[in-house]
Amino acid sequence: MGRLPEGFLWGGATAANQCEGAYQEGGRGLANVDLIPAGEDRRPVMRGVRKMLECEDGYYYPGHVAIDMYHHFKEDIALFAEMGFKCYRLSIAWSRIYPNGFDEEPNEEGLRFYEELFDECLKYGIEPLVTIVHFDAPVACTKKFGSWKSREMIDCYVKYCRTLFTRYKGKVKYWLTFNEINMILHLPFMAAGILFEEGENEEESKYRAAHHELVASAMATKLAHEIDPENKIGCMLAAGQYYAYTCDPQDVFAAMQKDRESFFFIDVQSRGRYPEYAVKMFERKGYDIGITEEDKKVISENTVDFISFSYYSSRLTSATPEKYGSTSGNAFATLKNPYLQASEWGWQIDPMGLRITMNALYDRYQKPLFIVENGLGAVDTPDENGFVNDTYRIEYLREHIKAMEQAVNEDGVLLIGYTPWGCIDLVSASTGEMKKRYGFIYVDRDNEGNGTLKRSKKASFEWYKNVIASNGEIL
Repeated sequence: MGRLPEGFLWGGATAANQCEGAYQEGGRGLANVDLIPAGEDRRPVMRGVRKMLECEDGYYYPGHVAIDMYHHFKEDIALFAEMGFKCYRLSIAWSRIYPNGFDEEPNEEGLRFYEELFDECLKYGIEPLVTIVHFDAPVACTKKFGSWKSREMIDCYVKYCRTLFTRYKGKVKYWLTFNEINMILHLPFMAAGILFEEGENEEESKYRAAHHELVASAMATKLAHEIDPENKIGCMLAAGQYYAYTCDPQDVFAAMQKDRESFFFIDVQSRGRYPEYAVKMFERKGYDIGITEEDKKVISENTVDFISFSYYSSRLTSATPEKYGSTSGNAFATLKNPYLQASEWGWQIDPMGLRITMNALYDRYQKPLFIVENGLGAVDTPDENGFVNDTYRIEYLREHIKAMEQAVNEDGVLLIGYTPWGCIDLVSASTGEMKKRYGFIYVDRDNEGNGTLKRSKKASFEWYKNVIASNGEIL
């Protein structure tokens, strides 16, 4: 398969709300992600069905402390550097910069924290890749005007972006406007701080909020290029190609429609216009999502520089899904694929699906790709010395990297980098668990918040170090 191109950005990925902790320190305001508890109410809160706008008694909120990276980031980045990271994908907590989202002035303590974090990365030659919003919305914005359901959120976001692009000019070059932007359709409160009123057309409201995010993304892209022409701005999709369950044309069409449900967002961000299939869908359903001529102009003139995406598994669908058994897969329910094995959480393992997804995205958009999430959530059991021999994770990543290299070297896909998810153990976004681990670095903390927070290297740490040192040649 050979090596990957020189300058390929090997690294790892995290999100502020799953690793930082310190949710009330440094002037930080309350965010939607602070209000997503562990336990049976987690999914209803994420979906906006169970309203929770304050921390309530009787609940455990795992993100409040997480792995306390706020106080451990120098130690953690030193470990990333030891692995040889060229790139570290992280997110900024919006409410650490603007506690309410609509404040007149930014919070200097929050700005200084990320400045120190970026300087620590640059000290080791690690390129920061920054997600501006990773499932992160100030709760005050939800309370005041409904978060992204309101156009007021666009101005708040653009002001936030201007602050970031100005303050970190020369330190950060790679930016992502929204993490997994298509997740707004599936988990609207977690993705965008959205709640629904009795009798409201939820789907129409979700698409209106999505439109506001798409306009905001285009405005941020314009601003980033104006402030620093060196900036590279990407969009971010929760990806995974849909397969048809059979060769029945109805199944094939169902799979195409499912893919379009997610491609819709990237079509707008990369092509600069709403696709005809979306326009027709809005007309057919009688939806008015508030698209103005000025919106169309800003979207068309400010497309993204690259396409980033997460990939954990492929998906499977049918025109008659009730005939078949389903399983989990990120926030996307999928049918069970009889040709695939699954993780302990039911996520189907499909390395070839990564190659297929990469080709589908590159054929569609003809822009550089960046794999910013990929990994295996598993229960890791340390031995008597505290060591985790995670051969299962190595095997998962090895096969996915092989598929990635085939897409690049055999299919001609242009790929910037690869940052597997949860390079250090963190709180699972989907379940709120610590036992669902992804990292090369073990963190001593359990589902109930017990543990020393001590960091230790797993077997995958040395393996990934060798992968990076050989630029993907030694797997």
